[in-house]
Amino acid sequence: MTDYSEEQRNELEALESIYPDSFTVLSEKPTTFTITVTSEAGENDETVQTTLKFTYREKYPDETPLYEIVSQENLDDNDVMDIIKLLEQQAEENLGMVMIFTLVSAVQEKLNEIVDQMKTRREEEKKQKEREAEEEEKQRFHGTPVTIENFLNWKAKFDAELLEIKRKKMKEEEQAGKNKLSGKQLFEMDHNLDTSDIQFLEEAGNNVEVDESLFQEMDDLELEDEEDDPDYNPVNLDSD
Repeated sequence: MTDYSEEQRNELEALESIYPDSFTVLSEKPTTFTITVTSEAGENDETVQTTLKFTYREKYPDETPLYEIVSQENLDDNDVMDIIKLLEQQAEENLGMVMIFTLVSAVQEKLNEIVDQMKTRREEEKKQKEREAEEEEKQRFHGTPVTIENFLNWKAKFDAELLEIKRKKMKEEEQAGKNKLSGKQLFEMDHNLDTSDIQFLEEAGNNVEVDESLFQEMDDLELEDEEDDPDYNPVNLDSD
């Protein structure tokens, strides 16, 4: 007859020595304990971790233990579901034998795989970004190939923008024409405009002063009469 209590007690002692820093007994009746499992360090020392809780059934190991995940770090929901399925599979395969070490080891390998997958995923994302950057660089130098379809689309957009610019310009010119005042309208609005130029010149210091002494009366000018000239000869004028 199998002594289940003895087998369970021996396994607990072995687990405590294998996992001294992560093994914790929560209760003795029923026997319940936790083991924290951490993956190997990945890129940038990143790890994933989970804490498994086990409870012995009365006839363990002929009955599978109860198990659950009580905490986790850096695992998404899909990873947690995969670990639960893995525990279920391993428990069924090892029924009849003490199996906690086997279950924990399987979870340890799974966590290491998850870290490797995270590394691979990051590398793929990095490569994808590099490919996108290269493609963008090619597009910058080579441009988009011109097809009839994209040319017609561009032409329609260009014509619409040009038409809108013309409409705005015409509207602005029309508005400017309505607001422009004639000279008469300006004069009627401000009667001081007729003296504005003179005021401007005076303010600018451009006053013009006339020295009348520079001019003489015509009668005071000494002009010689051609007939008084001794060399004057009317005949010579005709000969020319």
